[in-house]
Amino acid sequence: METDIAKVISYEIKKELAERYFGFRKLIEEDKEELSREIHFSSITIENKIVKDLARLYILFQDEQLIQNFLELVGLDEKLYFDPYLLKSSTIKTKLFTGIKNRGLTKSGRFKNLVMDCYETLMDHVETYRQTYAELLDNQETIEEEIKLFYQKNDIGSILDFLRTLNGPEEGSSTLQTVPQAGFSETIANKMKITPPAPINQQLEFIPPLVPLAQIKNELKSLAEQAYELHKEEF
Repeated sequence: METDIAKVISYEIKKELAERYFGFRKLIEEDKEELSREIHFSSITIENKIVKDLARLYILFQDEQLIQNFLELVGLDEKLYFDPYLLKSSTIKTKLFTGIKNRGLTKSGRFKNLVMDCYETLMDHVETYRQTYAELLDNQETIEEEIKLFYQKNDIGSILDFLRTLNGPEEGSSTLQTVPQAGFSETIANKMKITPPAPINQQLEFIPPLVPLAQIKNELKSLAEQAYELHKEEF
C-alpha cells in the first residue's frame, strides 16, 4: 500500500514538474512567434512606405551629389534603399508619382512644394517606424528576460537529478535510472535550449530621427531649386 502511495505521489510530482516546465516554455515560444509576426508586418508595411518615400525624393533630386547633400541635410548617413536604376526608370517614376497631389502656381513652385511634401511624408513614416522599432526592442528584451527567468526556475539538469531520486528500487529499469549519468543532463539541456529571438537590427533597418522640416526649410528649398534645373522640361 505504501509503495502504491509513493508511486502516485511520484507520478503527481513528475506531472506537475512537466506541466510547469513545458507550460512556461510554450508561453515563451508563443511570445517569440508574436514578435516574429510583428517584425514581418513592420517590414512589409511601414518600411515599404519609407522605401517609396525615399525613392520619390531620390528621383526628384536626380543627381547623386544632390542626393548626398539631401541625406546629410536631413540626418541620414547613408543612401538608404538607394538604387541608381531609380534615376533612369520611367516606369518606376510613373508608378511612384501616380496619385501624388501637386500644388503651386508655377512649375518651379510646384516642384519645390512636391519636394517639401514628400519630405514631410517621409518624416511622418520614419517617426511611426521608429516608435514601432522601439516597441519591438522592448518586446525582444522582455522575451530575453523571460528566458533568463525560465532557466533560473527550470534547471533541466537539477530536474532530471530530482526525478531520478523519485524512482524506487522497483523502477530500476526505468529510462531515467538506466541512462548514464555523465553528460546526459547536459545533452538534454542543449536539446531543450530556448533560442532567443534574433536582434531587431539584424531583421529591420535602424533609421535615425530626421531633422524637422522647419529647421532646414531654406536649405531644402535651395536643393530643390538646383534639382528643378534637371527636371525643367519634364515638370
